[in-house]
Amino acid sequence: MSLRSPLARLAIAAAAGALVTSAVATPALADDWGQDDGQSSGQYEGQYEDSSGQYDGGRHDRFARGVVTASTLLLRSAPNRGSQVIRVAHRGEHVSIFCKTTGESVQGDRLWYLLPDGTWAWGAARFIEVIGAPPRWC
Repeated sequence: MSLRSPLARLAIAAAAGALVTSAVATPALADDWGQDDGQSSGQYEGQYEDSSGQYDGGRHDRFARGVVTASTLLLRSAPNRGSQVIRVAHRGEHVSIFCKTTGESVQGDRLWYLLPDGTWAWGAARFIEVIGAPPRWC
């Protein structure tokens, strides 16, 4: 099929429309669940602190917390190593964990976490250390 054909142009226009729609909808969905306030502490607007300012494990919130332990961690579109890479997280990066599920085994660990930090992406639990309360099941 030539790129000059009407069918090819229609397919490209449809793909571009879907890309624009997903780019607009993804941040809106992420905003519903909270975003990082940009402070270096990695805290989320008081959601992880009790009235005394102490970390409370996030039990009253929708998210668990974690820190990346791999030098670079590829965050993917599905809980397997063959899926599309959405973004890269680096060692020491604090992440929110929406939920956990089983997926492809990574060094003997089948657990994967869904991370809503800006983009909804899956990270292998083998390389994310949970801080406080464990995440809920998806």
